[in-house]
Amino acid sequence: MTTRRPLRYCGATAALSVALLLSSCTGSAPFKGKAGAGGVGDPLFPALGNGGYQVTHYGLALDYDVKKRHLDATARITAEATQNLTTFTLDLQGLKVSGVQVGGEDATFSRKGHKLRVTPATGLRKGATFRTTVTYNGTPQEVTDPDESSEGWVKTPDGAFVAGEPEGSMAWFPGNNHPGDKATYDFTITVPEGYTAVANGELRSQKTAKGRTTFVWHNGQPMASYLATAGIGRFRFTVDRMPDGLPLYEAVDPAEEADSEEALSRLPEIIKWERGLFGPYPFRSAGAIVDNTPERVDWEALESQTKPIYAGAPDTVTVVHEMSHQWFGDSVTPKTWQDAWLNESFATYTEWLWEQREGGKTPQQQFDALYKKGAKDPLWEFPPGKPGKPENVTADPVYYRGAMVLQQLRDAVGDKTFFKILKEWPAKYRYGNADAADFIAFCQERTDKDLTDLFDVWLYGKGKPDRTF
Repeated sequence: MTTRRPLRYCGATAALSVALLLSSCTGSAPFKGKAGAGGVGDPLFPALGNGGYQVTHYGLALDYDVKKRHLDATARITAEATQNLTTFTLDLQGLKVSGVQVGGEDATFSRKGHKLRVTPATGLRKGATFRTTVTYNGTPQEVTDPDESSEGWVKTPDGAFVAGEPEGSMAWFPGNNHPGDKATYDFTITVPEGYTAVANGELRSQKTAKGRTTFVWHNGQPMASYLATAGIGRFRFTVDRMPDGLPLYEAVDPAEEADSEEALSRLPEIIKWERGLFGPYPFRSAGAIVDNTPERVDWEALESQTKPIYAGAPDTVTVVHEMSHQWFGDSVTPKTWQDAWLNESFATYTEWLWEQREGGKTPQQQFDALYKKGAKDPLWEFPPGKPGKPENVTADPVYYRGAMVLQQLRDAVGDKTFFKILKEWPAKYRYGNADAADFIAFCQERTDKDLTDLFDVWLYGKGKPDRTF
């Protein structure tokens, strides 16, 4: 979890605002800095993310004209410098930037590809907390994934919704677009009266004036940028509560309402059941966004923190899968995209546990059916722990062979230890980041059985494993 440090005080208190934010005090040592890296070296998406700082909070003010598809926006980004910085970059694709300030002073900026390079008026010292304000506008666009699916700002017949995984957040706000940088968020979204705007977290206020309605949402737990979302449309919007008071927000397109009713009616039951498996629900609200999406959107659902997005009416198993991501992916987030299997293996295995609960196949029977697939089946195309290419992040081995890794782990350590792992793993890394090495070490600490071969063969081994454990 990222901890926000207090502003550093030095020099006279009268020089509070700009001097503190930039940590540039009279009489200090000469400033020696360098540019922040324009990427964090992700194995699959090396151009995503930025070096030299860690974001602690995003404040996004969005005013969307549905008819003209036009966005006027301001992003206020609070961050901590992790090195002495002369310049730094943010990820932003398309849209026109009209101004940038750092610490209340105008900064110079330039654009190249999806990078917005910012040069503050004064260098930023390592450890300094600083705020960057970016004013921008335009028609936000979709982003085409490496696997050819649509994400980013996706237009719908009556508005838009945002899909962020893996690259889409940069289509609607500037940021450090990498799962290794998590922050809290506030969203202020203004739309025409009669429309609803939903986002992550809890609804703080809703006010209509002069034909426009402003919705204010607060997400107070750390969140990776790819999990940030917004939905705008003529939704049927409801607010309910679990018996323990957990708010449930549901925004459903009227065209999908009837077909969504059965699955969404089981949301409280699903959350209660998953709490029993994985421990306390990690966030302060839950819910769903169900939209009537264009045909080009070729995915069924997408994890986003507190409110999964459904590209049409979901079935119950899909809701089970997406809600399990609140623990696996949203609370505990991979350090890099190479370990996306840590999200999808657990979510797929949760489906298997639910199907058994509902009288269907056991997880072992699911495993056995998959293991019968021939050696040339796409399931064995690459190991889940080494996807190799960006387009493989959403491919079958990450989901299904990843879940098979968990079944092999269960067979090796026994049910008692396995189900302890399902609870203790999300508890240990709550709101943080982890990778495969963390998970392997975590599991090994909980058993006397050597798990080296199991992970070498099933997580990292090429082709169809020729043995089980």
